Amino acid sequence: MPRKLGQHFLTSEAVLKRIAAAACPEHTERVVEIGPGRGALTRHLLPHTNELHAVELDEVLVTRLRNQFHDNPKLYLHHANVLETDLAQWGPAVITGNLPYYITSPIVERFLSLGPDFKRAVFLMQLEVARRITAKPGSRDYGYLSVFAQLVSEVDTVVTVPPGAFSPPPKVDSAAVLFRRREVVPHLWRSVLKLASHAFAHKRKNLRNNLRPFYGAIIDNLPEVNLRAEQLSVEQFISLHDRLVSYTETA
Repeated sequence: MPRKLGQHFLTSEAVLKRIAAAACPEHTERVVEIGPGRGALTRHLLPHTNELHAVELDEVLVTRLRNQFHDNPKLYLHHANVLETDLAQWGPAVITGNLPYYITSPIVERFLSLGPDFKRAVFLMQLEVARRITAKPGSRDYGYLSVFAQLVSEVDTVVTVPPGAFSPPPKVDSAAVLFRRREVVPHLWRSVLKLASHAFAHKRKNLRNNLRPFYGAIIDNLPEVNLRAEQLSVEQFISLHDRLVSYTETA
């Protein structure tokens, strides 16, 4: 079968089992799988759920999956572009999948933007992106995506995956990342993210230079103004946001 759409199919049984176990540590009512491909992860997920919705763009693979799982009533196949699919339409679910590298960030951000009913996700992605998502303040990988992920979820690396675990092997290492939605997410988290976006706009500039065009002279009175965005933890971004909102409301 010709490879299309940047597909690298995970074939390692050990890694597939670890991803399925991380996604469904206990029996789960519903799972949404993004990009099931040849059904390797699908096969490991089905015993852990009552209902598996698999979203696949490649028509050839959809046909193959229908033939492979035709006798399994738990599986619902959707021939669709995941970026144009409402992942919430089937109800609360665990979301997982081996993500195409070129759309990893948009898919991760879509999961993070879902409501509190979507408590868990496990995504296999390029190791470089996994490092950005799980990065700590002060590291070179820490940026807007780190803040977005960690503002909404607790994030952990499940397993690092070498190229040889795929067919055909990619040119880079991969990693599976577990997202567990926080019980308490800041009410104005989208506004916090807007602040973070401004703060990281020019990574080599300090907060005064990045934020003054948006928040004016009140920035000069904040103790963090000489720091760079990469030096602030998620909690510090929340605190900075709340103070800016307070100053703006009382100005």
